[in-house]
Amino acid sequence: MSVSVTLPALGESVTEGTVTRWLKAEGERVEADEPLLEVSTDKVDTEIPAPASGVLASIKVAEDETVEVGAELAVIDDGSGAPAEAAAPAAEPASTPAPQAEEAPTAPSTETEAPAQAPTAEATTGGSSAEGTDVTLPALGESVTEGTVTRWLKEVGEEVAEDEPLLEVSTDKVDTEIPAPVAGVLLEIVVGEDETAEVGAKLAVIGAPGAAPAAAPAQPAAPAQEAPKAEAPKQEAPAAPAPAPAAPAAPAPVQAPSAPAAPAPAPAQPAPVTPAPAAQAAPTGDDGAYVTPLVRKLASENNVDLSSVKGTGVGGRIRKQDVVAAAEAAKAAAAAPAPAAAPAAAKAPKLEASPLRGQTVKMTRMRKVIGDNMMKALHSQAQLTSVLEVDITKLMKLRNQAKAAFAAREGVKLSPMPFFVKAAAQALKAHPVINARINEDEGTITYFDSENIGIAVDAEKGLMTPVIKGAGDLNIAGIAKKTAELAGKARGGGLTPDDMSGATFTISNTGSRGALFDTVIVPPNQAAILGIGATVRRPVVIDHPDLGETIAVRDMTYLSLSYDHRLVDGADAARYLTSVKAILEAGEFEVELGL
Repeated sequence: MSVSVTLPALGESVTEGTVTRWLKAEGERVEADEPLLEVSTDKVDTEIPAPASGVLASIKVAEDETVEVGAELAVIDDGSGAPAEAAAPAAEPASTPAPQAEEAPTAPSTETEAPAQAPTAEATTGGSSAEGTDVTLPALGESVTEGTVTRWLKEVGEEVAEDEPLLEVSTDKVDTEIPAPVAGVLLEIVVGEDETAEVGAKLAVIGAPGAAPAAAPAQPAAPAQEAPKAEAPKQEAPAAPAPAPAAPAAPAPVQAPSAPAAPAPAPAQPAPVTPAPAAQAAPTGDDGAYVTPLVRKLASENNVDLSSVKGTGVGGRIRKQDVVAAAEAAKAAAAAPAPAAAPAAAKAPKLEASPLRGQTVKMTRMRKVIGDNMMKALHSQAQLTSVLEVDITKLMKLRNQAKAAFAAREGVKLSPMPFFVKAAAQALKAHPVINARINEDEGTITYFDSENIGIAVDAEKGLMTPVIKGAGDLNIAGIAKKTAELAGKARGGGLTPDDMSGATFTISNTGSRGALFDTVIVPPNQAAILGIGATVRRPVVIDHPDLGETIAVRDMTYLSLSYDHRLVDGADAARYLTSVKAILEAGEFEVELGL
């Protein structure tokens, strides 16, 4: 049976993609989920895996061609493709060698005995799957399309109970455990740790009790026998005895007259060789790694020398993430000498007079709305502010250690902000009075069951507060991506009413502009708002485990919590701030950062 390989959806607004490189040639065998080709879009560079095991019968879209999402890219023969492809060039040698490579995919009809061998390979690669229950990646959110396996809780051969946690999966919105759908024995793990799979993809296979270990040793035998048969045409190429390997097969009489045509096996050889010339066709690094047009453009925009970038893709391919990481490293290196040079050149900044001096202008609608909301909040609440000092030295070290790899992996910068949002959301779960609202008309209090955190953004039009929905269920990567997305919309336009509504708590990073702390105003219909001050390195008395009380240079910041005193008491505010402080100072984010 033929299986179609189509271009999947690669993003919410991505409608097409360009094939940059085929990792397999026509006639080659592929395994399910093995990378088949590379595709570049205006947002992402990615690999498209094979949807099934078999032989790549036909390539429909050539390299550098662009097609729409859903278009057919190739056809995989999952039945008798492998041997048929091997004999196809010999069956039709009358024409010139060039067209034979194109005709090979249609030649399986000339084979009669090949199907007897192909199922053997299928049985060995998918034998355990046929007798077991597939464990698939479930939908983990409305817009979640893929997940990364972070840890397997069971090994192949171990018994599992129904609904027992089997593995841990991380997405950009949630970290969760996947339970076993049935009781039995774990026969096969299809997706390894740190590998990413799409929703619905097979992760593992569970078989009946006692059936697992027996199937595993039998698998290598069949592929080992099939390999020489798949390589038989390559052995024929050097000499005329090409018919010899095919002699036992029924098509032997067909190959005999074609024996004089020595070029017959030639099309079989370029197949495995094609990736090498392709990889050398557009080398931009010292190691000759292939670079897609999107990556070349990104490198040019960021002044990154691709010859100095080490690729992490297949075959050393330089990916978009590698360029982003190199650009970040270059910026960090350029900024490093700045503090040392500052004392020597302590000049006052040159400030230019604003054109607004002496002018009377009409207040913008945005400014009016902000002003009305602030007055409403101050006049309708009994507001008070508490301030706490936090040592975030460990957090900043973790961030500096992980930011290059994080940017390469997630595609966004790792600022300190996601750590504060994560800590604030986590503490809200333990202190519901901070994540609440007074219903004045009803005389009741609503304690929210989700942490929808508004992020104050200093936009050109004025202060805007888009909302991270369900922030308490996101990991650091999910918060970083959502923060970057919403801040980009706020500054560049595109925020929707839904992006701006539903906040149950707000965070304002006034420290981003240098303020030590601020008495921020609580927004209407909320109980509190957290202000983050500037991070300052200064000497602090610490209790060292070996040295006792000593003075050390630490990264310090102030957290200020403004709250509605009608609902929140000073002790409640202090307890909440202390919880946030404890989470930040502990800095236990190594797992989420991949350290």
